[in-house]
Amino acid sequence: MSGQDTITSLPWLNPARVAALEAALAARILVIDGAMGTMIQRHELQEADYRGQRFADAAHDQRGNNDLLTLVRPDIIGGIHQAYLDAGADLVETNTFNSTRVSLADYGLQDLVRELNREGAVLARAACDAAEARTPGQPRFAVGVLGPTSRTASLSPDVNRPGFRAVSFDELAEAYREAADGLIEGGADILMVETIFDTLNAKAALFAIDDAFAAAGGRLPVMISGTITDASGRTLSGQTAEAFWYSLRHAHPLSIGLNCALGAKELRQHVDVLAQVADTRVSAHPNAGLPNAFGGYDETPEDMARDLRGFAESGLLNLVGGCCGTTPEHIAAIAEAVRGLAPRAVPALADAA
Repeated sequence: MSGQDTITSLPWLNPARVAALEAALAARILVIDGAMGTMIQRHELQEADYRGQRFADAAHDQRGNNDLLTLVRPDIIGGIHQAYLDAGADLVETNTFNSTRVSLADYGLQDLVRELNREGAVLARAACDAAEARTPGQPRFAVGVLGPTSRTASLSPDVNRPGFRAVSFDELAEAYREAADGLIEGGADILMVETIFDTLNAKAALFAIDDAFAAAGGRLPVMISGTITDASGRTLSGQTAEAFWYSLRHAHPLSIGLNCALGAKELRQHVDVLAQVADTRVSAHPNAGLPNAFGGYDETPEDMARDLRGFAESGLLNLVGGCCGTTPEHIAAIAEAVRGLAPRAVPALADAA
């Protein structure tokens, strides 16, 4: 029996939650929340807000370390989760996009990894529980986020040293394992490896997740979401959407999808490819259009909702939401736009593994 077979044969850590998720996915298109960073920016926080009392003496600047707000301003993060749930989101993502040892090194807070992931999951789980109490017929799910980190295992950051790598597979796997353990401990319903620009990074994350599941004696559903970086239609490490899927298919994910970098219009052709080749669910959470000259996003909730409804009407989607520039207003419009539309039927492909 292969290692992957061993992992997939483990029991679910929370079978009742998995059953509720599977039932919801069979019934309708599920809605993922929108951008955490966009909502944090609305609060116009300063350095002191990020530090709080606990990190007042931190050696590095902390402004922009959004994940740290889970500990120093849980009211803000919990409020953002609630706003997206109130807008109609079925799944909310933990505030842990940069909560790996690799990324937190930029702020000198590597030792907080386990705590940030655990508490991020606790906050998201609590918001979901409160929303379910208000709307018992609509289960809500906390998605434990594992971001891409600030380094790439496939490419050199130095054009003069093409063979150099700033991080190794083993270093990434160790960092992701620590984060995954925290998310599991905090009560995440799902783990999501997202905004993947380098598939080797994603493979390290999935390797680490398998280790974490083996240690926990059970598993959670896993979502995978990549990023097409520009008009070339490829990830930063050079893969098309189809190649991306076949590189990660062995992980038997709950869903495969694309997020970030592009708006819905630009993303559609690549989601279409995934919908044709993937024998699992397909997700999309694009940006609110392409960045403008000031780094902002101009696409309105109505614009995004119209475009994503087109995805759904064409049978491309099982899960849909928003990334950079999206707000609860965007998510409310998207939720309304896909309401009543059938989710994509997962094909039984002839060569399915």
